[in-house]
Amino acid sequence: MYRMILNETSYFGAGCRESIATEAGRRGFRKAFFVTDKDLVRFHVADKVIEVFDRNNIPYEIYTDVKANPTIANVQHGVEAYKASGADFIVALGGGSAIDTAKGIGIVVNNPEFADVRSLEGTAATRQKAVPTFALPTTAGTGAEVTINYVIIDEEAKKKMVCVDPNDIPCVAIVDPELMYSMPKGLTAATGMDALTHAIESYITPGAWVMSDMMELKAIEMIAGNLKAAVDDGNDPAAREAMSQAQYIAGMGFSNVGLGIVHSMAHPLGAHYDTPHGVANALLLPYVMEYNAQSPAAPKYINIARAMGVNTDGMTEEEGVKAAVDAVRRLSLSIGIPQKLHEIGVREEDLHILAIDAFNDVCTGGNPRPTSVEDIEALYRKAF
Repeated sequence: MYRMILNETSYFGAGCRESIATEAGRRGFRKAFFVTDKDLVRFHVADKVIEVFDRNNIPYEIYTDVKANPTIANVQHGVEAYKASGADFIVALGGGSAIDTAKGIGIVVNNPEFADVRSLEGTAATRQKAVPTFALPTTAGTGAEVTINYVIIDEEAKKKMVCVDPNDIPCVAIVDPELMYSMPKGLTAATGMDALTHAIESYITPGAWVMSDMMELKAIEMIAGNLKAAVDDGNDPAAREAMSQAQYIAGMGFSNVGLGIVHSMAHPLGAHYDTPHGVANALLLPYVMEYNAQSPAAPKYINIARAMGVNTDGMTEEEGVKAAVDAVRRLSLSIGIPQKLHEIGVREEDLHILAIDAFNDVCTGGNPRPTSVEDIEALYRKAF
């Protein structure tokens, strides 16, 4: 048996943020709780949404207590602010951090028994859907607008909590590439590789099936064909639009079939060092792909290579594996992704505790090759 959960309504294309008014009116909403981060306000990206509110006489309250790796406190402060605001729906603008913060707020408001936030880790048994949320991504990477996942940092435990809950999915996704034009090159590169990691990990996870495979192979193809152009010229409308769609397509797949140990290993880096999630995934992906080639997923690697633009005619399975890993590494290098953990401030003496945290991460169960703390530590050392 397979299950697919997607959001109710999605809009795509330049300027589609105008649909906020259409959907708010159709659903009878009166006031928005606008979750975004301070940088998007400072650089006037948030103004593009505020203009929609103002033109359509939609009252709003703005909440900007959002960190790059959102914390329990960010969610709890947001819950109190939402309750005080008199809003009846949430509009989340940003990367995965802003959208994940909004998901946490929306879930706790309607499920107050989870007010500690820690109890949401894993698959919490929430009973009510989150506050209705419209999600507008400003990065082409996380797919948070279409997934049932969100990640919150427990600062006390130095741990990234992965929360998986069908009740948190935004009711409306608004994927407007114009909101992504201001992304700097480094962020475009890292978030694009995050989307590629989503696509590859969920393509080779044991839970993958025909529908998720269809989504992930298309996402890989679109990312391989457009990410470098989006990095090199952030105002390239075709590349930006393609990447905005590709990360959503990848999100549809991985939200429903899971991920693997690239994410398991990336999460502790974010918790311990505040490493940007996309950078961690991008750096680790080729190493983990090599490791997972010793698994039943190996025959699928040739399809990854083909989707990455490699001519695979006449290749053996072993050659297909090498071609896939090499193609990912070439793309990563071409857009300036760091290749070693020491380059991003990881300390060698921390590798053992990082491996323990990674092994215990919720994504580990989706890996195509059974693993261990020792195997993960060896991978960290290889990448160090």
